[in-house]
Amino acid sequence: MNFSQMRLPAVDLTLQGACGTMRRDKLGMAEKFDINKLNAAQREAVRVIDGPVLILAGAGTGKTRTVTCRIAQMLKQGVEAKGILALTFTNKAANEMAQRVAGLVGKNEAREMTVCTFHSLCVRILRREIGRLGYKENFTILTGSDQSGLIKRLIMEHGGRREKLEPGQVLAAYSAARNRGLTYHEIEDELIAAVARAYQKELKAQNAVDFDDLLILAERLLRMDNEVRATWQERFSHITVDEFQDTNGLQMSLLRQLVGPAHNVCVVGDDDQSIYGWRGAQISNILEFERFFPNPKIIKLEENYRCTRQVLDCANALIRHNVGRREKTLRTTKVGNEPVRVISMPGSEEEADFVADEIEQMHRRDRVAWEDCAVLFRANVQSRPLEIALRERHIPYRMVGSRSFFDRREVKDILSYLHTLANPAADLHLLRILNTPPRGISTATAGQIIEKSRELRKSVWSTMCEPSALISLNERARESVARFVQFIERYRADFEQMTKTAAELTADMLRDVDYSSYMDRSCKTPEEKLQREAAIDELLSVLRQASPEPGKLADFLASVSLDDDREDEDIEKKSGVCLITMHAAKGLEFPRVYIVGVEQGLLPHNRSVDEGNLDEERRLLYVGITRAQEQLTLTYCTSRNRYGKQEKCAPSSFLSEIPTELCEFIDYDRVLNAPADETTCKNFFASMRAMLDED
Repeated sequence: MNFSQMRLPAVDLTLQGACGTMRRDKLGMAEKFDINKLNAAQREAVRVIDGPVLILAGAGTGKTRTVTCRIAQMLKQGVEAKGILALTFTNKAANEMAQRVAGLVGKNEAREMTVCTFHSLCVRILRREIGRLGYKENFTILTGSDQSGLIKRLIMEHGGRREKLEPGQVLAAYSAARNRGLTYHEIEDELIAAVARAYQKELKAQNAVDFDDLLILAERLLRMDNEVRATWQERFSHITVDEFQDTNGLQMSLLRQLVGPAHNVCVVGDDDQSIYGWRGAQISNILEFERFFPNPKIIKLEENYRCTRQVLDCANALIRHNVGRREKTLRTTKVGNEPVRVISMPGSEEEADFVADEIEQMHRRDRVAWEDCAVLFRANVQSRPLEIALRERHIPYRMVGSRSFFDRREVKDILSYLHTLANPAADLHLLRILNTPPRGISTATAGQIIEKSRELRKSVWSTMCEPSALISLNERARESVARFVQFIERYRADFEQMTKTAAELTADMLRDVDYSSYMDRSCKTPEEKLQREAAIDELLSVLRQASPEPGKLADFLASVSLDDDREDEDIEKKSGVCLITMHAAKGLEFPRVYIVGVEQGLLPHNRSVDEGNLDEERRLLYVGITRAQEQLTLTYCTSRNRYGKQEKCAPSSFLSEIPTELCEFIDYDRVLNAPADETTCKNFFASMRAMLDED
C-alpha cells in the first residue's frame, strides 16, 4: 500500500478529535516531566526547540519518550499549544503520542495541540481552502470500495472488459504515477491511462477526492497560493515529524510549504531503518535534510535500551557496510548471557521443526511465555512450514504483517477444489469454487440451485447432477452447470485412480480452469502476483511431500487441519508465538527472536539485488536483528523446495559481513547428533515434570 492509500481518523484534528478522548496515566495522574531522567543526548534533543533539528534515533534508543518530552519542553518554555503540530504515519502512532504528551503535561494543556497523520492534516487544510481549486468545501472522500466500483464502470465504458483489466491494476498504476509527481498522461499503458483520465474527471464532477488527492491538492494549494501558505505557516509555529525516513517526495514538499521562515521543524528518524523504498519512501529526505533546511542541529540517539551487547555488535557490524549512511554506532550497558547464533539447516522443514522444538522446550522448561518468542521472515510464503510445525506441537501462534498461509485466498480456493473432489456433498467448499474462476454460473444461478437443493433436501452437488431440478434455469446457465459437473466427475475419477501424483493432477486441474490468469487479474501489484504464485507452489510442494494414495485424498485434507474454512477468523487477535514479516516487525521488540531463511535469493531477495536495492535489504536485516532483546538466532537452509524442486541454497552474503567472533556458527547435524550432557538430561526431565504440572 502506498502512503497515500492509508485510512483517515476523524476529520477533527485536535488531540480530542483525531486521537480519541485523552486519558490520564493508568494511575489517574499525569506523569511528572523530569528532564534529568533522560540521557545526555536526549536532554540535548529536548532543550533545542527552535530552528531545524534532525534527531537520528537509532533502534531502541527511546525515540518516543524523547519526542514527547521535547513537546512538553516547548509548552514549558511558552510555545502555544495550538501552534504545535506533530505528524505521524498511522492513527495508532498519533494516538499513542497524544496520550503520552497528555500524561506529561496534563489533558488541559495538551488539548489544543494537533497530533495527526499527514492525510488528516490535509483534510483540515482542504476543508478550508479547496474552493480555491474549484471544488466545494463539502467534498466527499472515496473509500476503497467506492474507487473500485467507479473504476470498474469506467473500464467497461472504455472496452477494458475484453482485455480483462481489473480496477486494482488501474488504481495501483495511477497511484504510483501520482506519488512520483506524474499525471495519467505519463502512464505507458494507453488503456490504463484513458481509464485514469476518466476517473479523475469523474471525481471532479462528483466533487470527490481520493486519498492520493488529499496530499496532492493540499501540497498544490500551499505551494501555489501565497496567502494559504502564509496562513498555515502562521498557524503552526513548531512542527515535529516522526518516522521521517518513511516520507516520500510529496510529503517532503508538503512539509517544506508548512514550515515557516523560522524553520522551527524537528524531524525524527533513522536512515538505517528505511525499509519502505518499494512503496515510495525516499531515504534522501533524511540523508539530505540540510539541503531542505540549512544548518540544522543534528543530534544522535545511540544509547540502546533494548538489545544486549552481543546483538548490537552484530547489528553495528552489518549496517556499516551501507555506503552514504549517517554514521552512528549503537551502544548498550545490557550484557546478555546468550551469544548470537547462526545455524545451518538441511531444509525448511528441519528449520521449522528446530525453531518449534526449541520454543516448546523454553516454554516447558523455563516457563518462557509464547508471546516472548517471535519468528521473522522475508517472504510471506515462508510461514507455511513454520505454521505446520507449530500446529503439530499445539503451540499457539499469531500472524502479523501477513495472512496465515492457510488463510490465503488462493490456498483456500485450491483446497476447496480438493475438498469437493474428495466429498462433493460438502456444500461449503463446492459453493466457494462454483464460479471461481468465472465459468458462467452467476450468483443468481447459484442462489436458484441452493433454493432447489433445500426444497429437495439434497446437497447442492446432488441437485446439480439432476437435470430435472435445473429446469428453471435458462439454457446457458444449465450448460455451464453441466460442464462444471463433468469437470468435477472427471477429476474425481483421476484422483480415485491416481493416474498421476496428487500434485500433478492438481496442477493439471488449475491449468484446465486457467486459474493463473484469474489470479493475475486480481493482483494489484507485481509483488502480490509473485507472492500468490509462490503460495500455490508451496501448496503443490505439500502435496508432493504428502503423496496421498488412491482414495486417500480426504485423509490428507484432514491431516493439515483445514476442514474449517472460516473466512472471518482474525488470527492477529490471538495470543501465542508471533510469526511476522520483517517489514511488519519494525517498531516492535521481543525477548527471543528467530530470523529464518537468511539465504542468498531470499535475504537479500533476488529481485532487490537485480533492481540495485541491496542497501535496503541490508537495512531490513538490521531492523530484524534489532528486534531482539535477549536472544537472537539466525538460520539458513542448504537446500529449499522451490517450484516443486529441491534447489541448493547459499547463506546470505550479509552473514559474511558479520565478523565470525561476534557469532556462534552452528551446524544443524552437529547439534542434532551431539550427546546429551548432564545439564541437558536434567532439563529434559524438568521439562517433562513441567508438562505434567501444566496438564
